[in-house]
Amino acid sequence: MTTVLTFDGVRAFYDDALILDGLSFDVAEGESFALLGPNGVGKTTSLNAMFGIANLRGGTIEIGGRRLRGRAPHEAANLGAALVPQGRWILPTLTVEENLVIGTAPNRKGPWDLASVFDMFPDLRERRRSLGTQLSGGQQQMLAIGRALMSNPRVLLLDEPSEGLAPVVIDLLGDCLAALKAAGTSMLLIEQRLDLVTRLADRYAVLLKGETVAEGSIETTSADSLRELVGV
Repeated sequence: MTTVLTFDGVRAFYDDALILDGLSFDVAEGESFALLGPNGVGKTTSLNAMFGIANLRGGTIEIGGRRLRGRAPHEAANLGAALVPQGRWILPTLTVEENLVIGTAPNRKGPWDLASVFDMFPDLRERRRSLGTQLSGGQQQMLAIGRALMSNPRVLLLDEPSEGLAPVVIDLLGDCLAALKAAGTSMLLIEQRLDLVTRLADRYAVLLKGETVAEGSIETTSADSLRELVGV
């Protein structure tokens, strides 16, 4: 099976502070992989290392077999990684439709365009002329996901997608992400809610102090064991 994302012995820093110390994992095409662990252990730093926010000083990161180390920050996006960031990062002066359009990767073909995103998220179609910041929290998260899909990514990176959302909205979000998984979307999921993780992920790795301390298959790991591993 084709590997779409590989971390191999990654060491990442903020200034001189070591955050990731030898992180290794891979995400196969069509797979959903979860990075788990308490706050502050380096999960988001793994994404930041891809986009040049954290300094990569050891190991390698590859997207679709092409190495990222030493490349400009935008290269991760050019190679097919699309980020749904913690906090959503909706551009406040743009409409819903404009926020979506800026996510387009003109040279990458695939199933996602305005029509298909609006089919996935009908609320966005109804609010397409509204400013993105006029949406509810749940609608903004759908907008952030839709914007990432507009690039027709090789791998979708989701950083705490349920954060700050009401339970009923999280259920809807889970339905949408499950549909993406069923359609073969490759995903790297960083998420604190284990019910969402067990619904969406195929495999997982647990981080502590920037290192992998456990990994395995969601199917063969009980919910109690997973909670114990993550420490919740």
